[in-house]
Amino acid sequence: MSKLSISENLEKFIIKRILYGAFVLLGTATVVFLLFNVLPGDPARMMLGQHADEQSIAIINKDLGRNKPLATQYFMYLNDLSPVSIHNKTNAESAIYLSNEKYTYSRLFDLGKNDVLVLKYPYLRRSYQTKIRVADIIKETLPETAILALASIVIASLFGIIIGVFSALYKDSWFDKSSLVFAILWMSGPSFYIGLILAYVFGHVLSEYTHLNFSGSLFVMDDYGNGEYLELKNLILPAITLGLRPLAIIIQLTRSSMLDIVSQDYIRTAKAKGLGFYTVVFRHALKNALTPVMTAISGWFASLLAGSVFVEDVFDWKGIGKETVYALQKYDLPVVMGSVLVIALIFVVINTLVDILYGILDPRVRVG
Repeated sequence: MSKLSISENLEKFIIKRILYGAFVLLGTATVVFLLFNVLPGDPARMMLGQHADEQSIAIINKDLGRNKPLATQYFMYLNDLSPVSIHNKTNAESAIYLSNEKYTYSRLFDLGKNDVLVLKYPYLRRSYQTKIRVADIIKETLPETAILALASIVIASLFGIIIGVFSALYKDSWFDKSSLVFAILWMSGPSFYIGLILAYVFGHVLSEYTHLNFSGSLFVMDDYGNGEYLELKNLILPAITLGLRPLAIIIQLTRSSMLDIVSQDYIRTAKAKGLGFYTVVFRHALKNALTPVMTAISGWFASLLAGSVFVEDVFDWKGIGKETVYALQKYDLPVVMGSVLVIALIFVVINTLVDILYGILDPRVRVG
């Protein structure tokens, strides 16, 4: 196959993956819109309170587009989410009026006398409860979730690979059997249940010895109230809890991959040449065994960002998961919808990048 045809094949593969990710996001946005628009309740009354007058309620419903047909509301919602969107610049009564209060934008070019194409930040609406922009709420809470997910996947990867390697090297030993029991145990236990146990044992019963009492955030004020500093001990219990399931998966993947690699001919050849045990294992076998493991790790990182809701709630960790649970309790739909869409975006972007990278490294992936 010529270099030109290989390049074209790769370009088609990348475009296909990007389009697939875009369709997934569109489908997610559609499901979220339909799901929350069929639920009972009046958002305007939630925002203004039960004693609000009808005129104020009508104004809020108009701003939200609730006085328009469902199809028009759907178009308005997608238009708000899209970074490139069409807006009316003259008629304040239009469903797509370009409001300076809603959008942060740059004009691209006019589309006739009344309409204009703009480049803007996606508008995720405002919280019913606090009136704060949902984008600002997510901007504040997402870094906490990202730090928690990153710490969890680092713990899971480091210990998972080490345990998996030694389980493969000492197959059927007590260490190998114990690690498999451990992996099955932690895969079977729900994260929120494990979190409750760890929080009670290490954060309450043994807190005098572990000092792992947590405040629910990585960032806390110092004794003088002059600023914020990193309280890393607050991260330990939630990170371990969130990382236990991927840890179990990584142990099994590493063990299985290592057992397959060490039986290959080139490993036997390396041993026959007199290379040292650890040279053969860590320089030759482990390097090739980690390919499927790294793919799993990247996928799990996206899953941890999306799946930290219960762990954050258990440990009162002030991330996007905790904010979503609080919004659900208060029926604050824009916050829930915005959080779901942002989590879906992160998941799709990470998995799309992994698929593209895997397709670059292994041309067989591009087939089909």
